[in-house]
Amino acid sequence: MDRVKSSMQQVPNAIPKVIRRTGGANSLELEKENFERGQAVSINKAINTQEVAVKEKHARTCILGTHHEKGAHTFWAAVNRLPLSSNAVLCWKFCHVFHKLLRDGHPNVIKDSMRNKADLTDMSRMWGHLSEGYGKLCSIYLKLLITKMEFHIKNPRFPGNLQMSNRQLDEAGENDVNNFFQLTVEMFDYLECELNLFLGVFSSLDMSRSVSVTAAGQCRLAPLIQVILDCSHLYDYTVKLLFKLHSCLPADTLQGHRDRFQEQFKKLKSLFYRSSNLQYFKRLIQIPQLPENPPNFLRASALSEHISPVVVIPAESSSPESEHMVETEDLVDTDIPVLPAAVETKFDDLFGTSAATDPFNFNSQNGMRKDDKDRLIEQLTREIQALKEELESFRLESGRLCQALRGRVSELEAELAEQSHLRMQAVGESEFLKAELDDLRRVKEDTEKEQRSLTEIERKAQANEQRYTKLKEKYTELVQSHADLLRKNAEVTRQMTVARAAQDEVEAVRKEMQEKVKAAQEAADRQSSEALSTQLSTLESEKAELVETLSKREAELTSMGEDLEQAQSSLAIERESGVKTAEALQNQLNEKESREQALENQLVAARWASLLGAVEEAERIVRDSLVQIDDPTHISCTSSAEYLASRCQASLDCMDRLQSTREAFLADNTGVSELMRAVTQFGHLVGDAIVQGSATSHMVPVEQADELSESVKACGSEALALLGLLKEQESLATADDSTLRKALEGILAAAEKLRPRGLELQQGELGDLVEQEMAATSAAVESAAARIEEMLNKSRAVDTGIKMEVNERILASCTDLMQAIKGLVLSSKDLQRDIVESGRGAASMKEFYAKNSRWTEGLISASKAVGWGATVMVDAADMVVQGKGKFEELMVCSHEIAASTAQLVAASKVKADKDSTNLHRLQQASRGVTQATAAVVASTKSGKSQIEDKDTMDFSSMTLTQIKRQEMDSQVLVLELETRLQRERERLGELRKKHYELAGVAEGWGEEEEGTG
Repeated sequence: MDRVKSSMQQVPNAIPKVIRRTGGANSLELEKENFERGQAVSINKAINTQEVAVKEKHARTCILGTHHEKGAHTFWAAVNRLPLSSNAVLCWKFCHVFHKLLRDGHPNVIKDSMRNKADLTDMSRMWGHLSEGYGKLCSIYLKLLITKMEFHIKNPRFPGNLQMSNRQLDEAGENDVNNFFQLTVEMFDYLECELNLFLGVFSSLDMSRSVSVTAAGQCRLAPLIQVILDCSHLYDYTVKLLFKLHSCLPADTLQGHRDRFQEQFKKLKSLFYRSSNLQYFKRLIQIPQLPENPPNFLRASALSEHISPVVVIPAESSSPESEHMVETEDLVDTDIPVLPAAVETKFDDLFGTSAATDPFNFNSQNGMRKDDKDRLIEQLTREIQALKEELESFRLESGRLCQALRGRVSELEAELAEQSHLRMQAVGESEFLKAELDDLRRVKEDTEKEQRSLTEIERKAQANEQRYTKLKEKYTELVQSHADLLRKNAEVTRQMTVARAAQDEVEAVRKEMQEKVKAAQEAADRQSSEALSTQLSTLESEKAELVETLSKREAELTSMGEDLEQAQSSLAIERESGVKTAEALQNQLNEKESREQALENQLVAARWASLLGAVEEAERIVRDSLVQIDDPTHISCTSSAEYLASRCQASLDCMDRLQSTREAFLADNTGVSELMRAVTQFGHLVGDAIVQGSATSHMVPVEQADELSESVKACGSEALALLGLLKEQESLATADDSTLRKALEGILAAAEKLRPRGLELQQGELGDLVEQEMAATSAAVESAAARIEEMLNKSRAVDTGIKMEVNERILASCTDLMQAIKGLVLSSKDLQRDIVESGRGAASMKEFYAKNSRWTEGLISASKAVGWGATVMVDAADMVVQGKGKFEELMVCSHEIAASTAQLVAASKVKADKDSTNLHRLQQASRGVTQATAAVVASTKSGKSQIEDKDTMDFSSMTLTQIKRQEMDSQVLVLELETRLQRERERLGELRKKHYELAGVAEGWGEEEEGTG
């Protein structure tokens, strides 16, 4: 008796609590009770009057509780019982925990908390009457939480933790500048409340002392971690929205926005800097530093210089002292809700499941001796202790895994920041390339201008050529006139010679006349003087005429010589000018041709460089795809065979386009842009086909998966080889893509083989198959009901006593289940007939089934499962009645039939009208099947307990050595069974996973998803 008392002292209050629960409510109510009790304990531990920071494990339990119940009803039920209006520290810690729930809890927390908005507003107003201490801080914090809830209710696209991508941020404004304007104002108000709390906490602390290492200081500083996380996102989104607004609205309109942003930027930068210097934050959070100067929103390119601030929370260091120590009472009460069920199971295995008797009434345990009961109590105590140790090891292991996961999250966040930085660099490079492209466009424009200038010069050269031709003609005329003048000069010279000869002759004649006159005067003194004078005057007049004629001829000759000299000088000048002009024009023409040749060479080089860049980018995409399929994390990615086939077909079409654009480029080098686009699209499509092929291989058997993986890798190698040939000018024209085309066609053929067989059915076959499967299901159910009736009659004729009673009860419940399934199948047929009649329109029933092939395949699969389950259940019941089967097989078959009928109900009502009468009948029939299944399980358990109760344990005739031997054998058997149970559970998990994969491939699940899952 003393040993019994000592054994009961080792397990204080644990066993009685388990016993009370075995006879109490069902498991769902017990689970709900344990959950509410655990949440209440965690909330009371997190929100208390002690001036210390909220422990992370208690807050995390509250967060997980909101996800468990998909809301915050339990949280507010516990909080409403706390005196938040009478204790400022209690209210402050409530605000901290509530802030965590709004950020990391279930999305419905915000909706559920809006019901208490009025109470929070009144509480904030009440605490606002205090001018210092926690009261003022609680007023500010409550205003912040109310603002946060209103912001998320007004903008439901924003999650509680404010983590959004740029695309989601653009979608939040719905491409409306007014929405972006209003959203920016709301974010300013939101950030203003965050900054007010920041400043309020810092102003309440004595920063001259190390307050961050004291418990009171940490109690005030702890909520600022949530504020820092919110502020980093709000600052980033505000910057991006302001840049977007400045691209759509005038700068003067946004002057108020810029002034408000400048003010908040200065405050936030100062607060981040002050927080980063506190020792408390250095081990809990990595605070980002804002840039020296705020962004310049008037310069659109400044957006590329903006780096989003990333807050990194390092992995928490866990120690045994910080872990929750599980007490004996907590094993049953609050902290571990699952343990009572385990204790129940082991206790029931040892003492039976009777709830009507007291397990500790040792005089009524089938004659069992007190020593045996002491031994069983000690054994139970040892098992409880072993469970405690196992639970502690599980807790330590989960802590280690959590720490590793937090480290991984920190690494991923750092990698995300690095990727963001790389993206900014890529944006900068893109801007640089755009600038180069603008330069090339300007060079092209300059070339066009020079071309127009060259055309103008050629026109002027042609005009000069015409002018030269005219000058040449004039020169010819001048030469001709010069020749004429020379002839005239010769004629004049000849005439002058004749005139001189005539003058000499006149002189000779005059002399002769003088001599004659003298002779006459001498000879004839008598001649009269008048006759001589007359003759002399006549001769003098003739002489004067001759002299006058000679002077005229000399004047004409002189004038003609001057004209000739003037014409010769002007001709020489014109000739020199024409030669110089022609030389200058020829030099300009040569210079223009050389410049055009240089520009043409530069343009060809730029085109080739652009093409080379596109080819290298395509190579990078393909290599990245090959690296990605070798990444261990890619194992979890899956894809459908039909989507893989579409990607392969798109790649083949792109190869045809690449071939045509390459031929056009070789014929005319100006078509480089089309070739660049074709090469880039080729890289993307082939890379996508490689990734999708690898993802598809994860969904197929091992042999086909290995073959598909090798084909994908070979395709990637051939694609890289083809791109390598396209990078060389010599091999650009001779590059052969036939090998790559064969590889893609091979992958396409493999994908076609892997496509679900159901997709190959014709319209008529699919419609007929539905009717056949439904008829086969009805026939299987009828046959099962008939066999059960036959077995019941046979059992009545052969069995007697308890066995007949058990068999009748089991077979009767199976008969009821078959009748319920039969009614369910008939209701499903009627509902399907209504769906087809209301949805097919003018089409036939078979055409409707073919049009909705996915729904039809679901009906076929569900019908097959119901018929198969009914057949297997009858076989199991037959074996149980004959004494050759196991009761567990019958219970498993019952659960399987319930699942199959649930699948049939879901497949039937997915297209039904919610107000349909047949739908309500189907739902009632489904509830009837559920109740009948529960009846089968209950009757099976009851029959099993009745049959097994006949075998009593009698150890009265055994010695101490025999009992010790039997005890050791039992322990060995227990260990073997536990090991086998663990292996069977793992095997069951793998079987379910494989069944899910094969069912997905056979029925085409996810075939319309365009991406890996």
